[in-house]
Amino acid sequence: MANASPERLRLRAQIGAATRHHPNTDTTELRRELAEVKIADYIRSIVAEAPPLRPEQRDRLANLLRGGADR
Repeated sequence: MANASPERLRLRAQIGAATRHHPNTDTTELRRELAEVKIADYIRSIVAEAPPLRPEQRDRLANLLRGGADR
């Protein structure tokens, strides 16, 4: 978590505070946002290390995010 974005840290803190101070609060939406930020952080780190992808490779990866098959 050394490279956690400020948004990721903020959401984790919000979830922790909501859980601690309001145990019956539904944190589903906050957890969904945190998952998105974590995935985006990971994608950014991988893309920064990888050579540029061909358009068809980017399309296959985008299709995975939409819930489709990878092939």
